[in-house]
Amino acid sequence: MTQNEIIETLKATYSRDVRKGLVKTILDKEREEDEMATLQQYKIINQIFSYVLQQSGWKMGEDSTVWDAKPLEIMKEVFPKLSTTKWYSEQLLNTKQKVEVKVQEK
Repeated sequence: MTQNEIIETLKATYSRDVRKGLVKTILDKEREEDEMATLQQYKIINQIFSYVLQQSGWKMGEDSTVWDAKPLEIMKEVFPKLSTTKWYSEQLLNTKQKVEVKVQEK
């Protein structure tokens, strides 16, 4: 699927209110430091992110110069303010660490 097709599919599947509500709940639980509730919300967003990864045909790049950030861009577009969550920051951090490990393995 193309990036636009994935975005349109997600927007059709999850109403704007649902998407905004999910991000709001994630932010609230992160602020409250309610680990169990936060993990439950992360599980939901991770399932959606897995779908995005699969549909976009995403693969780990050989090095950081060819890194494909399309899946995170899709998530940012579909879920307002997702980039302000700790979940999003963790995805960026994990990505950076995996790219560094892959580069070191060469």
